Amino acid sequence: MEMLVRRGYLWQSFEIYGGMAGFIDYGPLGNGLRRNLEDLWRDFFVINERAVEIDTPTIGIEEVFIASGHATSFTDVAIECNSCGRIFRADHFIKEKLDIEVDPTIEAVKEVIREYELRCECEGEFKDPEHINLMFETKIGPGKGKKGYLRPETAQGIFIPFKRLSDYFRDKLPFGVTQIGRAYRNEISPRQGVIRLREFNQAELEYFVDPRNKTHPNFDDVADDFITLVDKFDREHRVTLREAVEKGIIAHQLLAYFVGKTRRFLLKAGLQDDKLRFRQHKDDERAHYAVDCWDAEALTSYGWVEIVGIADRSDYDLSRHTQFSGEDLSVFIPYKEPIKVKKRKVIPSMEKLGPVFKDKAKKIAEMLEKLEDAGDYVELEVDGEKVKVSSEYYEVKEVEEEVHGEKIIPHVIEPSFGLDRITYSILEHAYDKDVVDGEERRVLRLKRWMAPVQVAVLPLLSREEFEKVALEITDELKKAGIFTEYDDSGSIGRRYRRYDEIGTPFCVTIDHQTLEDGSVTIRDRDTTKQIRVKREDLIPTLKELLNSEKDIEEFGEIFRANSS
Repeated sequence: MEMLVRRGYLWQSFEIYGGMAGFIDYGPLGNGLRRNLEDLWRDFFVINERAVEIDTPTIGIEEVFIASGHATSFTDVAIECNSCGRIFRADHFIKEKLDIEVDPTIEAVKEVIREYELRCECEGEFKDPEHINLMFETKIGPGKGKKGYLRPETAQGIFIPFKRLSDYFRDKLPFGVTQIGRAYRNEISPRQGVIRLREFNQAELEYFVDPRNKTHPNFDDVADDFITLVDKFDREHRVTLREAVEKGIIAHQLLAYFVGKTRRFLLKAGLQDDKLRFRQHKDDERAHYAVDCWDAEALTSYGWVEIVGIADRSDYDLSRHTQFSGEDLSVFIPYKEPIKVKKRKVIPSMEKLGPVFKDKAKKIAEMLEKLEDAGDYVELEVDGEKVKVSSEYYEVKEVEEEVHGEKIIPHVIEPSFGLDRITYSILEHAYDKDVVDGEERRVLRLKRWMAPVQVAVLPLLSREEFEKVALEITDELKKAGIFTEYDDSGSIGRRYRRYDEIGTPFCVTIDHQTLEDGSVTIRDRDTTKQIRVKREDLIPTLKELLNSEKDIEEFGEIFRANSS
């Protein structure tokens, strides 16, 4: 963390005012790394899926979160000290003080506090635990305004315009909609730096599917990948994804496909496979909208940290928004050939409904027509009022209809990525120390395509003839789309160490031979090996190296094996 702050990866927000837990600033290098991560994510989950990317507001009106369940279910249990007034998230505080996993319910927390006589850090007693909603509340508009919330996830911004998105895909399932953006959770007591933030970056894919067909055409691409799974009973499995589906460890092929694709993405981003696992949520920890969920977890200095959640949200979200908005969010699935079916149908009598129910008659008739059967009476809710309609106002007939298809509410598979946690995990997994020329060296072994600074151009000496050529080459590399920095400060050895520490894959050095024949050296961060190439070959050589994991030796003769 000291290195990340000092070198400009990230630091605490509002530093000059004492800081505030749960908020961080990305410096120049951290922002560059996260942007590279976002581009890699788009390559995996937008470009190479039947998916599109949208962008929606970070503020949502209250009705959205009532329908989604966040207004009532998105809570943690908090405990407040009677003496000092500090508030803690109960399950985290109990885990830290007693090393006990406790169910996040008021009753369970109350029992642990009583049994262990648990007190605050100031020795004060705790008030009774209570639920705290994690959404930031706000007002939209002047004066009294309209109640709203900062979104706790980007997903709802995808569900709300579902009809328009379905039209865009011509109502052909499956299709995916993605969004990258900020989300907000008013954590009770955020700790662990970047691991638990109040404002954070998400990348989410909502993959809409026919509930009768939870398969993926590209499953075979990942089916034979071996993966470490921890099921909801804490049993560990090292199996292929195909075996995981066949044995029922993972519920269905589509969920397994996104587990596999997520693993490949994380490895490509720079996480180490032996520090990566997928853990299934226990029945009592799943979110209110999920029927099954697997977390990608990375092993860090904070322990196993959840970095991705892959959930089967079923039809929860679209059904709830249909119910609360009154809009039909179903999709019509046509049959290959129409079929004839006999069905019972409720036929309203407008002649009788009109005089009695007046302005409500049309709505009642429409609601009756949607029923497939009815008895002596039906109860309907019209404009928030319950209305009892007896059989004298309708009749039930059996009719034969030609059916060309059916309406279904799609199910949703959601891989949700915490970009801040992934960014931090990449940095931790990349951080290394070795010895070069008898001295300890700190080095970030980032994947070349992830590095925020790809190339450093270094004149061997701070003399005009060296600096002139170095600046020319820097300009050429930048124009070629290679993120390049120029540095002439300090000894060449010190500059190499500086760029090793921030993860720059290659340094280009302008030396005496450059002035003679125009050739330059390329130094590899990981091995410290150097090759000499002609200036006209520099850009194509670097581009090929940066987009691959090829050894530098493939591109030239090694002339010096150390970095001095």
